[in-house]
Amino acid sequence: MLTSFFWSGDAIRSRCVSDIALSGTVEVPALPARVLADWQRELSSQVLLEIGDVEVMPLARTWARWPDYRRCIQVVSDWARELGLAESLASADVALMACRGARYHHDAEQYADMAFCNLFLSEDRSLDLHFPLTGHRIPLAKGTAVVFDTCQPHGVIQRGSSGFDASGFAPDQDWAQIFLSWELPIEDASVARALEITFDIAASTCGQVDAQHLRLNGARGIVCPDSGRWLPSD
Repeated sequence: MLTSFFWSGDAIRSRCVSDIALSGTVEVPALPARVLADWQRELSSQVLLEIGDVEVMPLARTWARWPDYRRCIQVVSDWARELGLAESLASADVALMACRGARYHHDAEQYADMAFCNLFLSEDRSLDLHFPLTGHRIPLAKGTAVVFDTCQPHGVIQRGSSGFDASGFAPDQDWAQIFLSWELPIEDASVARALEITFDIAASTCGQVDAQHLRLNGARGIVCPDSGRWLPSD
């Protein structure tokens, strides 16, 4: 059993880790050539984006160069409304992110109090968002939208592969996936309901905890970046 410990105000609280991944496809407005060119310049000269890494991109320039940016946000909001998450999404901060695949990881140390909502803006690069512990595998293409628990181990791997292998990413192929990402508070009633989060499952332990983290059957561990398997700590 996975247990997440997260900050709730000034106190540590516990919760389960959702095995739900909500996904769909929305109609993303056409991206202007100057936006695509700006992303390419950023990835080639500014952002040190290695295979398997996830990095932040400058959102302000995309916003300024994309007349239909607000319509894109509205499309995501309409999709989120169907899940009962429109209000949570509207009040959340949004960031522009990029990855060239992603090694398996979880985000418990930094984002245990959040869920992610991601909208992918790039064309299909034959990559999948994979949750190895649950088996969910979501093909990534322009318009793919997904909401998931930040503490559920995940990675972005090549379609048809069983794990993350950096050597399989040919250097002459464009693997970059650009996406918008929102942080949704896990304690928001609509988010907790959509992901079926149960709180305070290890309340007696919280007094001994001073940082956000994830435990498997009571023991801290790490996720193998290549296989996604949970590795017990020493």
